[in-house]
Amino acid sequence: MSDDQKISTFLWFDQNAEEAVTLYTSLFEGSRVVHVARYPEGAPAPAGGVMNITFELAGRRYFALNGGPHYKFTPAISLFVSCVDQEEVDRLWESLLADGGRPDRCGWLQDRFGLSWQIIPKAMMELMGDPDPAKSGRVMQAMMSMSKIDVAALRRAHAGA
Repeated sequence: MSDDQKISTFLWFDQNAEEAVTLYTSLFEGSRVVHVARYPEGAPAPAGGVMNITFELAGRRYFALNGGPHYKFTPAISLFVSCVDQEEVDRLWESLLADGGRPDRCGWLQDRFGLSWQIIPKAMMELMGDPDPAKSGRVMQAMMSMSKIDVAALRRAHAGA
């Protein structure tokens, strides 16, 4: 990742930014912690504790702050992951739900930190983009009934089976 990324996502955590970043960077190739800043003496948090973390997920830069309980995540903002296949969907889905996450509908979930993710297979976007409105409509209806996206079920719906 070059330092010229003009816009980056900034994530506000209560006191578990380091735990969240450890999980996130373990899930995506091309991910790493870039820098950890710690609270100094006299700060509004214990000296030496993690203040913020600069990190990359799949080469994209993010910032995480241990800012306290003042703000919470909302599903109005989510991280969209374009998955290559069902195996990747399954792996990310299970990993992000582990230890207290919550599944939502249509490929959305909230991880145990409250951050919303969309775990979406590329095949779903292709099938929903079919110019035949009957086929794309069946795919849409199938997707609306799912929590975790099932590519095989979307393909069956597309085929009218």
